[in-house]
Amino acid sequence: MDRNIKDKMRRICAEKINKKGVEVQVSFYAFFANKNDDPVTLMLVARWWIEENRFNHFEKATKIRDILSETDFTFSTCD
Repeated sequence: MDRNIKDKMRRICAEKINKKGVEVQVSFYAFFANKNDDPVTLMLVARWWIEENRFNHFEKATKIRDILSETDFTFSTCD
């Protein structure tokens, strides 16, 4: 997966923090529309969120933003 989703996730976290403060929490669904228009990317992010990081359903947006900024990772597709 390209860097676009990582950048989008960081941007959405920053927007939510700016609007609601540093205590705001997000789930991985925050990065997607309320319709299933990109199921492959949704599943990649869900795996990263749930399997790789074992995050709770909701996590602080600051935590997610910081992890995304500190790591140089790419999501891999399932073969």
